[in-house]
Amino acid sequence: MMELQNYVSQILNDIKNNGMLAVKKYSKQFDNYDGDLELKVEEWDIDEEIPAQDKEIIEKTIQRLENYHLKQKTEDILYSNEYNSTYGLINRPINRIGIYVPGGKPLPSSLLMVAIPAKIAGVKEMLITSSPKDGVINPYIIYIAKKLGIKEIYKIGGIQAIAAMTYGIGIKKVDKIFGPGNQYVNEAKRQVFGEVGIDSLAGPSEICVIADETAKPEYILNDLLSQLEHGYESKAFLVTTSKELYEYCEREGIDRYLFKSIEDCAAKTNEIAPEHLEIMTKDPESVLPLIQNAGAIYLGDYTPVPAADYFLGVNHVLPTGGAARFSSVLNLSDFTKKISVAKVSKDELLKERYLGIRMAEIEGMHQHKKSMEVRK
Repeated sequence: MMELQNYVSQILNDIKNNGMLAVKKYSKQFDNYDGDLELKVEEWDIDEEIPAQDKEIIEKTIQRLENYHLKQKTEDILYSNEYNSTYGLINRPINRIGIYVPGGKPLPSSLLMVAIPAKIAGVKEMLITSSPKDGVINPYIIYIAKKLGIKEIYKIGGIQAIAAMTYGIGIKKVDKIFGPGNQYVNEAKRQVFGEVGIDSLAGPSEICVIADETAKPEYILNDLLSQLEHGYESKAFLVTTSKELYEYCEREGIDRYLFKSIEDCAAKTNEIAPEHLEIMTKDPESVLPLIQNAGAIYLGDYTPVPAADYFLGVNHVLPTGGAARFSSVLNLSDFTKKISVAKVSKDELLKERYLGIRMAEIEGMHQHKKSMEVRK
């Protein structure tokens, strides 16, 4: 771990100190690319490369994601009290975000999952970074960007992309970075956090299935294997009351737990805190109140994780590695800031300021005390 931290830190510092020369050096080293970084708007004429059927699929998926995320919009909260003072919280969108889209194995679906809620939340400026393959960005990424009105795409990936977005090298710097990446990208995001916001530190994909004797073994096994498809570090957990299902799902990469009750299954699941949780029991809704820790929960036989990954409309950017204990699925609030507002009447300040004056005395903050006392 220390070697990874030092390695990433050296590259970040090199880019911060040497700018575009360092960015191009690492783009050549890691992506075998030494051309211009920005994909110019006039180069976006790629519609003919996307089959008509795929365009329709993308359009319908966009509609489903928009319908789901539109329902997450919240109003500002402003209220008055008995003194006629005003208090509240107001929402403001983040101004500029960067979306990291892996280029080695392009994930257009991840671009949809980030860009659509960002647009609904009111983010004004979005850019995409993605490492090119043979000097070219995946055409589906470009097509989706065009559909969503994103006009900046940069042919840059890896640590150098995170550095460029953070420090504003060859790119106008962003306020927050979104998108999954490998261990080097994750470590780079961790190190730049504070200079820029980040969404999360996404780890290997995870699935957990709670199932009883009514579950269909074929469904369960294929769902577990689907997440292992992401890579050797991915994790699959079966938590069940069925001995038959427990034995049926004996496969490499699947961790299995056999319990006597669904309550025990839920307790184990809360301990795991999985990214994805499927509940396939006789009455899955009755299990839902028992679950405290999960990135996303999918109920019943016909809600497999891959459907949610691609087209249901729910977001697939989820906490991993047990982070579901304290983190949430990507949602509109990730693209906004909440700002507190207060307008205090003279009557309230003069009557209640003794509370603040005494606290200032306790803390030895004499000018704080005077600030409140001086008002008449």
